[in-house]
Amino acid sequence: MTFLTIGHRGVMGVEPENTLRSYLRAERCGMDAIALDLRLSKDGVLVAVHDPDVDRTTDGSGAVADLTLAELRGLDAGQGERVPVFEEVLEAVRSPLQVSVDDRAAAAALAELVLRRDLVSRVEIASAREEVLTEAARRVPGVRTALFVRSAPGDPAAVVGRATGAGAATVSLDIRGITLELVEAAHAAGLRVTGLAVDTLDLLRLARALGLDGVTTDHPEIRSTGRFTA
Repeated sequence: MTFLTIGHRGVMGVEPENTLRSYLRAERCGMDAIALDLRLSKDGVLVAVHDPDVDRTTDGSGAVADLTLAELRGLDAGQGERVPVFEEVLEAVRSPLQVSVDDRAAAAALAELVLRRDLVSRVEIASAREEVLTEAARRVPGVRTALFVRSAPGDPAAVVGRATGAGAATVSLDIRGITLELVEAAHAAGLRVTGLAVDTLDLLRLARALGLDGVTTDHPEIRSTGRFTA
């Protein structure tokens, strides 16, 4: 199986995260896929923002859910970039996308768009909430899903059970919390395992030693290095 390198919010180590500039650079650097985060604006538009609010990543403040698209578009998301609408991302890059959503409303809007634009082969839906993945799979038959495990994984069987119960094809965890036992249990259940965020050569070597199927990284050089690291 191919070892995947996924650009984290584009390549957020060198470009403003979740911006068109960052996604375009990730694609130019040859990332196998681009991971991004979606939330709904006050007026129901899917926009690429990671946090519940815009305070950290823009020159504005307030919750994404309390701001209209026009208000969000008036903010500087870094180096003059604007908060992208998801459909802009789809037009700007051609790479496969791993799209993270954290609530059912955003997941429903994403599912509708995936169906309308026939994106099942291009978009993987990711979430830390099993019910979001289950609902996405119900709405979009055949869509690939990935479960993010944010806390310490603990019992490998429990992690695998969560992922398989949600119908996920991939489980993604903090690279520092992944054990060989967990990887073997996941692979035995037919799951892919990816680690994040892999931003150093030592962590890349660890990912290879653990037998991971891929990594999510903030830095473009991990892509080229990963092809030659055993």
